[in-house]
Amino acid sequence: MSTIDAAAKPGTGTQSELEPLPVTEGGEFILLGIPDVNGSIRGKALRPAAFESALRHGTVMTDLLLGLDPTDTPISDYTEFGIRSGAGDLLVRPDPSTLHDLTWRPGWRVCLATPSWPDGSQCELASREVLRRVLAGLADLGYEAVAAVEYELRLWDAESKPLSSGLSYSLGELGGFDGFIRALTPALEALGVELSAVHTEAGPGLLELNLGARPAMRAADDAALTKMAVKDLAATLGLRASFLAKTATGEEGSSGHVHLSCWSDGANAFRASEGKGLPAVFNQAIAGVLEHLPGASLLLNPTINSYKRLVPGWFAPVNASWGVENRSCAVRAIVRTHHPELCRLECRRPGADANPYLAIAAVAASAADGVKRKLMLPAAVE
Repeated sequence: MSTIDAAAKPGTGTQSELEPLPVTEGGEFILLGIPDVNGSIRGKALRPAAFESALRHGTVMTDLLLGLDPTDTPISDYTEFGIRSGAGDLLVRPDPSTLHDLTWRPGWRVCLATPSWPDGSQCELASREVLRRVLAGLADLGYEAVAAVEYELRLWDAESKPLSSGLSYSLGELGGFDGFIRALTPALEALGVELSAVHTEAGPGLLELNLGARPAMRAADDAALTKMAVKDLAATLGLRASFLAKTATGEEGSSGHVHLSCWSDGANAFRASEGKGLPAVFNQAIAGVLEHLPGASLLLNPTINSYKRLVPGWFAPVNASWGVENRSCAVRAIVRTHHPELCRLECRRPGADANPYLAIAAVAASAADGVKRKLMLPAAVE
């Protein structure tokens, strides 16, 4: 291992604040990227010397990255940045804590970055900064958010044949995904992502990935890196992967459920005791999510295709309801009285196409508002 000096914190740091950062010898490129409004990681590949310079001084990327739709079409509604303002510069600084190897691309690494405006002020429109702001508000209430995302994705082979027939939780049909799962597991480990479980779902080629619970920002990073890894790795294996919310009428859609709990003083504030019902803060958080669900759908279901998943008769919620261990509801209260650290809410509204930073931000902000206003929870669906 060799080392280069890196700023201790992204977006800040003088030479006196620099500390060693390990970099793999023989590395060819570091993919430096920022999550865009769609949740895709956009950026450029830097040679090691250029990456070292970016760590010390920052580098530039166009602010057009903040104003592109999923098809790469510039969003012309914005006037202060993007295509209508001349696509100016963002100052971008790597976040060293997110530097990881890409196992399927020997010699390549990836690193997320923190963008700011040219004057050095925070770029409040960047997805990670939106989430950071929400988490700071939750911290002001005395809570830290712990989150996880579970993704459903579809995989087809080179002849566009799905890798499974569509039997849910089928141990036999997992065999069709064997090569992909064997490659994905070490890839995610190298990215620092905990893949806790995989299983088939009720749709041709549909596979669910359960990611481990982490502090909310780390959970969002994990989700974004997972989506990048899945699509890139699949392509190297001759497969095609999709996180589209609905790929075909008459089939189940693909979800991106968000799990959330609030912690205080090292304990889960959502922990429930046998026979005592849910704690007040848990009730209030669920009430906040339910109240804001219609507006939050702009972030949880961001595309026209998103709403093709949200139709009656399929396993996706179409109303603002909640229930204890009820998967038909928009919000599921997961109660584990013998394992209090596992008590949490699951917002089942988001599709797999949602930006994980904005989805977690929407759920966390809604929950925080419910706690702050001490909202009353409506009756549960039994």
